[in-house]
Amino acid sequence: MIQIYHNARCGKSRNCVALIEESNKQYEIVNYLATPPSFETLTEIIKKLNFKPLQLVRQKEKIWVENFKDKVMNDDEIIQAMIDNPILIERPIVLYNDKAIIGRDLENLSAFIS
Repeated sequence: MIQIYHNARCGKSRNCVALIEESNKQYEIVNYLATPPSFETLTEIIKKLNFKPLQLVRQKEKIWVENFKDKVMNDDEIIQAMIDNPILIERPIVLYNDKAIIGRDLENLSAFIS
Protein backbone atom coordinates (compact mmCIF):
# COMPACT_ATOMS: atom_id res chain seq x y z
CA MET A 1 0.00 0.00 0.00
CA ILE A 2 1.14 3.53 -0.78
CA GLN A 3 1.47 5.97 2.11
CA ILE A 4 1.37 9.71 1.48
CA TYR A 5 2.54 12.22 4.07
CA HIS A 6 0.19 14.96 2.93
CA ASN A 7 -0.61 18.60 3.64
CA ALA A 8 -4.01 19.44 2.15
CA ARG A 9 -3.11 23.15 1.96
CA CYS A 10 -0.21 22.42 -0.42
CA GLY A 11 -0.98 22.34 -4.14
CA LYS A 12 1.93 20.00 -4.93
CA SER A 13 0.70 17.64 -2.24
CA ARG A 14 -2.87 17.73 -3.60
CA ASN A 15 -1.56 17.02 -7.11
CA CYS A 16 0.38 14.05 -5.73
CA VAL A 17 -2.75 12.61 -4.12
CA ALA A 18 -4.74 13.12 -7.34
CA LEU A 19 -2.13 11.25 -9.39
CA ILE A 20 -2.11 8.36 -6.94
CA GLU A 21 -5.92 8.27 -6.92
CA GLU A 22 -5.84 7.98 -10.73
CA SER A 23 -3.48 5.01 -10.46
CA ASN A 24 -6.23 2.98 -8.74
CA LYS A 25 -3.69 1.68 -6.23
CA GLN A 26 -4.52 1.41 -2.57
CA TYR A 27 -3.18 4.30 -0.56
CA GLU A 28 -3.30 5.83 2.88
CA ILE A 29 -3.02 9.53 3.61
CA VAL A 30 -1.05 10.53 6.70
CA ASN A 31 -1.91 14.01 7.91
CA TYR A 32 1.53 14.59 9.37
CA LEU A 33 0.66 18.09 10.57
CA ALA A 34 -2.04 16.72 12.88
CA THR A 35 -0.18 13.52 13.72
CA PRO A 36 3.58 14.02 13.39
CA PRO A 37 5.66 10.89 12.88
CA SER A 38 7.63 9.49 15.78
CA PHE A 39 11.38 9.96 15.92
CA GLU A 40 11.86 6.37 14.78
CA THR A 41 9.38 6.68 11.91
CA LEU A 42 10.88 9.92 10.62
CA THR A 43 14.38 8.45 10.88
CA GLU A 44 13.23 5.45 8.82
CA ILE A 45 11.62 7.72 6.21
CA ILE A 46 14.84 9.71 5.91
CA LYS A 47 16.77 6.47 5.35
CA LYS A 48 14.29 5.35 2.67
CA LEU A 49 14.66 8.72 0.95
CA ASN A 50 18.45 8.35 1.16
CA PHE A 51 18.58 11.89 2.57
CA LYS A 52 20.44 13.61 5.34
CA PRO A 53 17.86 15.03 7.80
CA LEU A 54 18.55 18.62 6.72
CA GLN A 55 17.53 17.71 3.15
CA LEU A 56 14.00 17.01 4.39
CA VAL A 57 13.67 20.38 6.12
CA ARG A 58 11.70 23.19 4.48
CA GLN A 59 14.47 25.67 5.19
CA LYS A 60 12.52 28.75 4.04
CA GLU A 61 9.74 28.20 6.58
CA LYS A 62 9.50 31.06 9.08
CA ILE A 63 9.89 28.68 12.04
CA TRP A 64 13.18 27.36 10.63
CA VAL A 65 14.56 30.78 9.72
CA GLU A 66 13.70 32.31 13.09
CA ASN A 67 14.60 29.41 15.38
CA PHE A 68 17.04 27.02 13.76
CA LYS A 69 18.77 28.46 10.67
CA ASP A 70 21.88 29.74 12.42
CA LYS A 71 22.16 26.96 15.01
CA VAL A 72 24.67 24.15 14.79
CA MET A 73 22.55 21.02 15.03
CA ASN A 74 23.28 17.32 14.77
CA ASP A 75 21.02 14.97 12.80
CA ASP A 76 19.00 13.92 15.85
CA GLU A 77 18.33 17.55 16.76
CA ILE A 78 17.19 18.31 13.20
CA ILE A 79 14.83 15.31 13.26
CA GLN A 80 13.45 16.41 16.62
CA ALA A 81 12.89 19.94 15.28
CA MET A 82 10.80 18.46 12.46
CA ILE A 83 8.78 16.36 14.89
CA ASP A 84 8.18 19.34 17.16
CA ASN A 85 7.34 21.56 14.15
CA PRO A 86 5.96 19.23 11.45
CA ILE A 87 5.39 22.15 9.05
CA LEU A 88 9.16 21.92 8.53
CA ILE A 89 8.87 18.49 6.87
CA GLU A 90 9.11 18.62 3.08
CA ARG A 91 5.99 17.35 1.37
CA PRO A 92 4.52 15.23 0.03
CA ILE A 93 6.46 12.14 1.03
CA VAL A 94 5.35 8.97 -0.73
CA LEU A 95 6.28 5.55 0.66
CA TYR A 96 5.86 2.48 -1.54
CA ASN A 97 7.51 -0.94 -1.61
CA ASP A 98 9.95 -0.06 1.19
CA LYS A 99 11.18 3.03 -0.70
CA ALA A 100 10.33 6.71 -0.49
CA ILE A 101 10.26 9.78 -2.72
CA ILE A 102 9.29 13.41 -2.40
CA GLY A 103 6.24 13.48 -4.68
CA ARG A 104 6.53 17.03 -6.02
CA ASP A 105 7.54 16.01 -9.56
CA LEU A 106 4.57 14.11 -10.97
CA GLU A 107 6.57 12.43 -13.73
CA ASN A 108 9.02 10.98 -11.21
CA LEU A 109 6.14 10.05 -8.91
CA SER A 110 4.32 8.25 -11.70
CA ALA A 111 7.42 6.17 -12.47
CA PHE A 112 7.94 5.52 -8.74
CA ILE A 113 4.48 4.03 -8.16
CA SER A 114 4.29 2.03 -11.40
